Parts: sequence; C-alpha cells; structure tokens
Amino acid sequence: MVDATLMESTEHVTVNFPRFGEFTYTQNDVFTFPWGLPGFPNLHRWIALNLESQSTYIWLQSLDDVAVALPTIDPWMVFENYDPKLPAYAVAALEIADAGDFAMLCVVVATADAQEMTMNLMAPIVVNLRARRGRQIMLENSSYSVREPIPRKTPAEPEAAAPSEQ
Repeated sequence: MVDATLMESTEHVTVNFPRFGEFTYTQNDVFTFPWGLPGFPNLHRWIALNLESQSTYIWLQSLDDVAVALPTIDPWMVFENYDPKLPAYAVAALEIADAGDFAMLCVVVATADAQEMTMNLMAPIVVNLRARRGRQIMLENSSYSVREPIPRKTPAEPEAAAPSEQ
C-alpha cells in the first residue's frame, strides 16, 4: 500500500496523488466506504475529484492507497433510460431518507488503447451525500450489465475523451 505524503493544517489536508498531483481537501470532502469496494476491501476513505480536463468523469480517489483511483460517471449522462431499483438493504445501510440524499456513479473501464469503454450498470456506487457514506450495490433482479458498452458519439457530437493516466 502506498502512503500519502500529508501536510496537515487546521482544517485542510494536502496530499500528492501520483496520478493527479497535489490536492487539498477537508474532512468534509471525504466519503467513507465501511464495506470497502469490490477488489479494494481495505480502502475505506475516498474523495471525489472532478478534473477540468475530464469533466465527464468523477474520479474516486482513495486516501488509504493514493495509487488507486477509479473513473466513474453519472450513468444518466450516457444512458438516459437507466432505471435501477435500489434494494431495501442498501437504502437502510446508507440511511437514505429521500432522493436528494444520494448520488449514483458507475465505474468506467477502458481498453488499453481506449478504443472501447464499458460501464458497470449492474453494480452502481451509491453515496449518501448527507452522511458522506458509500457502497457499491449489486442490483437485484436486474438485466443490466457489468460491462455495458458506452456508445460512441456520432461525428456531429463531441465525444468525451477516455479517462487518461494523468
């Protein structure tokens, strides 16, 4: 595990991320994933980064291992008809009281040459924005794919660039 080089002040923490460089955040920016994420069970503290150069993506950056960052996207930006049904255990575990309490993100995977990109619609990451707690949720009784191809834009439409290795 890679440790972050931290310089703490009263309320702000500055960390040097290998992929994104120096970034300053407060504890209010941190999302806790008590159950970890699949593949990363010991990483519990994450922040969401939105880069100007990749405005379509929200990078979930681990604070427990700064070498780990996951590109995610709001699924409705790509699939307008996405209609996931959150299981009751997820709503209870994340203490979601109403729709304004949470946001949903889906992990994006790109091939090495960025020719193909897929999105995991079957297991979205759900974060309670009020409680700052998140969990990846496997949708029950759903036909969504864990590798749903992201459609390419037509030549007239601007295409979002694949997440890059900053």
